[in-house]
Amino acid sequence: MLKALLGKLKESLLSVVPVVVIVLVLCLTPLVNLSGRELVTFLICSVLLIFGIALFNLGADIAMSPMGSYMGTGLTKSRNLKLLLSVTFLMGLLITVAEPDLSVLATQVKDVFHETRLIITVGVGVGLFLLMAVLKIIFNKSLSMLLMLFYMLLFALAALMLEGGKSGFIPLCFDSGGVTTGPITVPFIMSLGLGIASTIGGHDAEENSFGLVALCSVGPIASVMILAIGATGHITYVLPDYSVEAALHAGVFGLLVEKGLEVVRALGLIILFFVIMQHFVLKLPKDRIMHIIVGIVYTFIGLVVFLSAVTAGFMPIGFKIGEELAEGNESFLIGFSFVIGAVTVLAEPAVHVLNKQVEEVTGGTVTKRSMMVALAIGVGVSIGLSVIRAIFGFSILYYLIPGYFISLALSIFVPRLYTAIAFDSGGVASGPLTSGFILPLIIGVCAALRGEESVMSYAFGIVAMVAMTPLITIQALGFKAIAARAVRERIVMKRILDADDEQIIYFDNV
Repeated sequence: MLKALLGKLKESLLSVVPVVVIVLVLCLTPLVNLSGRELVTFLICSVLLIFGIALFNLGADIAMSPMGSYMGTGLTKSRNLKLLLSVTFLMGLLITVAEPDLSVLATQVKDVFHETRLIITVGVGVGLFLLMAVLKIIFNKSLSMLLMLFYMLLFALAALMLEGGKSGFIPLCFDSGGVTTGPITVPFIMSLGLGIASTIGGHDAEENSFGLVALCSVGPIASVMILAIGATGHITYVLPDYSVEAALHAGVFGLLVEKGLEVVRALGLIILFFVIMQHFVLKLPKDRIMHIIVGIVYTFIGLVVFLSAVTAGFMPIGFKIGEELAEGNESFLIGFSFVIGAVTVLAEPAVHVLNKQVEEVTGGTVTKRSMMVALAIGVGVSIGLSVIRAIFGFSILYYLIPGYFISLALSIFVPRLYTAIAFDSGGVASGPLTSGFILPLIIGVCAALRGEESVMSYAFGIVAMVAMTPLITIQALGFKAIAARAVRERIVMKRILDADDEQIIYFDNV
């Protein structure tokens, strides 16, 4: 266990250090001026972030992923379709309702949507689409065709919103799809799909094990769009206090308790489902249960430390950096946004879980390194484009429509496995560090350039952008793999055809 923890610490150290180095370098320039307290808080939180990510990733490996896989396998082996679909819907609904990021989003728009109403709406959307994802695995339906159908539906709903003067709601709707795929639910849902697909088997088992996160991200967008079409108000956004003092107003212990309660609420529902399944269906031996309990403890501690570090150190610094860089050169701001986006995704906990599962399922065909490079490029581009939108002030649909058109068009030409991985990675990349560091940075830029009232229209939507661009870069990775294989086959065939006949040995019949 100690060896595994040291390995995770090394991974998380390599993930977080680039972000810290960039911030420290900025502090040495006249572009950003952090106070002594802000800098010390950021550095302490960076150390805590490293330990938090390491503990979470270790807990995900030995608890969250096995729990999801066991439940998927157990429900499928029961051969009770009604039970499988009922439990799937309830898991999607209840786990989403408990997601901390969703509560934060609902609080910010409570003047338009009642918090409980918005949370339940999003939960129902996730539950229904998780159910559809399971049906897709059972009946072996094409993920790319389903995604084409559902995204056509989303853009049709977006057109209705534009027609009804509800364009200000569109960034919020697309962001709602990103906040539901949090660090607790992602490894669980991915492993649930893997358990179901491996039990059903078939030659498409690899591809079928991915895609659940992708479809779960569509449901909230559609449900919130429907809710927004019937809304009768305007979004009012009040810029929160992003200072270190505000983050630590209840003290360090108070912050840890607050985040601990959030994690208990989210983690508790998954544990409850697992306990019920263990009693009635799974019947796992005690040694495996003890192993999972240890993993749950690691997951809990890691996530509490991670979320506390992001809230106390990364949100305030992200906002201040964005606010101060907005006063400087726009070209530098855009370039910096690309770099910080590319390195920030390295520190997202669920990204490491996805990359590990992809490498295992594909037998090394898609490596962790190639996945990480593709994700880093995709997220970097998305942050750079989001800053351009904040500077010039135009609708997010100018990005989303062509972006999804390209990604869905690529899905026709690349192997289905790459499409499934790409759409899952989009939801995974938009994790808590994106909403806890990158979103405050863009809010700071937008508030400084265009005023507080423009934040909802031009800063929000960044989670949707982070979820979209990896779809293109990872499928491009698949397209490159196909092209490389075709070139190799052509070279081999050419060598065979051009072989010198004199080198061929003929044997006479004796």
